Amino acid sequence: MASQPLINADRLWARLMALAEIGATPAGGVNRQALSDGEIAAWRRVIGWAREAGLTPSTDAAANLFLTLAGRDRTAPPLLLGSHLDSQPTGGKFDGAAGVMAALEAVVSLAEQGHKPARDLIVVAWMNEEGSRFAPGMMGSEAFTGQRDLAAIRAARDADGISVGDALDRLHQAFPDVPHMRLGFAARAYLELHIEQGPLLEAAACTIGVVTGIQGKKTFQVVVEGAEGHAGTLAQSERRDALAAFARMATALHAEIGTIDADIKFTIGRVTVLPNAPSVVPSRVSFSIDLRHPDNAVLDAAGARIEALCREHVPPCTAMLTPLVDAPSNAFDEHLRASIAEATREQGHSAMAILSAAGHDARHLAKVCPAAMIFIPCRDGVSHVEHEWAEPDHVAAGASVLAQVLREFALAPGVEA
Repeated sequence: MASQPLINADRLWARLMALAEIGATPAGGVNRQALSDGEIAAWRRVIGWAREAGLTPSTDAAANLFLTLAGRDRTAPPLLLGSHLDSQPTGGKFDGAAGVMAALEAVVSLAEQGHKPARDLIVVAWMNEEGSRFAPGMMGSEAFTGQRDLAAIRAARDADGISVGDALDRLHQAFPDVPHMRLGFAARAYLELHIEQGPLLEAAACTIGVVTGIQGKKTFQVVVEGAEGHAGTLAQSERRDALAAFARMATALHAEIGTIDADIKFTIGRVTVLPNAPSVVPSRVSFSIDLRHPDNAVLDAAGARIEALCREHVPPCTAMLTPLVDAPSNAFDEHLRASIAEATREQGHSAMAILSAAGHDARHLAKVCPAAMIFIPCRDGVSHVEHEWAEPDHVAAGASVLAQVLREFALAPGVEA
């Protein structure tokens, strides 16, 4: 372990708390959804901190934010590290933001200590990781890695009918002095720090999670079409009640898919009913399905059964099922994982190998370059809530491990991941 601290822990915490003021909710959380006024304000603050340290901001057509510390060889593939700045509508202070702030602190501290990296170091904040305003999520990282077409991304709309394209253009107009990079470029490696969003690290009293990979995920949007009718005059036998059909479908899905094994995660998370009037038979129900499992074979089989069960239980109504996300389980780079584990040991922190149950942008970066993640505990394992919390010492420990791994690749041009 280096004799001097690898990061300024107090500055990291202060900046993380300052960032949490943007979109702060009365209950202590954060509402800073993708491409909103709050995210524009967050960009402005983070860009200001980066420029103070000599980093150069840039963006791309997908509104990913890049903050670059120039290296000795500007032609070498850069090292990327970061996370995201957007939140859930009732999110917390740490999900995403901790990863961006830890990455910025690791790079800024390296520069302040007089080191010139062998290659460019780029802190990145990916666009719309959460998928709360615009679905599905991880739009920025998927566009960057060529896994989703930008035109399709721009066409997506939020609940108010605003398109991603219009919101992207509005954000870019707010930063006329930030240059644009081409969408997608070769990267040497990608590192991401994140709160665990689960209880395992806290339960094991471990400070650092060396993430082995991310469990697979499929999401669907289902639309049930029935017919309106008067609640007082339409006979039960003549009804095409979309809500009743949804109830049958949901019951069957939970009974079969939700009980496959102990590792399955099945969720119906959003339901919209039309016309949503007390005395009108519902004519239309839209609902979302989120399915996750670490075994891709189980995930695929369960995904196939979802459509069959919907078709079986929807009559006399009809249903249209649209797949949105199909992300198989992945494993992170073994050499990067070993570097994270070694840095953790050298710094005297407790650690454990851990599979991520939640999705992250690192899943997509792992398809185009060596990638790895560092987890730190969060109180009671909760996330996507306003009382989400990580201890300052844990944030500092994770950032310090990140900084040590960063330096292995930043200061030695021959190092291979």
